[in-house]
Amino acid sequence: MIGYEWLKFWHFAAFISWMAVLFYQPRLYVYHSENLENKDFIRVIKKQEKMLFHGIGWIAMIITYISAILIIVFYKPDLMKTGYFHIKLLCVVLMSIYHFSMYYFLVKFKNDACRLSGKFFRAYNEIPTIIMFVILWAMLVKPYA
Repeated sequence: MIGYEWLKFWHFAAFISWMAVLFYQPRLYVYHSENLENKDFIRVIKKQEKMLFHGIGWIAMIITYISAILIIVFYKPDLMKTGYFHIKLLCVVLMSIYHFSMYYFLVKFKNDACRLSGKFFRAYNEIPTIIMFVILWAMLVKPYA
């Protein structure tokens, strides 16, 4: 069985990778939405959007989930009894919803059907940062322990 420290390593590494995708994917959507008339650029950006989301995003999210579940089941089952962990779980659900919204926009852009502005995606890009801060606050400060 893989040790606790290794699971924690994979959890942190995957979470950081997942967050990188959730920070950069909307930035690609900004570029996409602001350059709809440039067909050569759109062809390239569509590849980048797809590769980032499918090549890193899904994998990082799944490794984050699996490592967290293994940590809880085999090493830290008492976490489920703490208030701060429930805050984290709520944030993970919200982050996952955000992740799936990125997929929704990916499909819309792939089909040339997304008409949202770059300004929208700039604002939308702030959501994972806020959720990440709440996760870090919950797990490091440990309120409601």
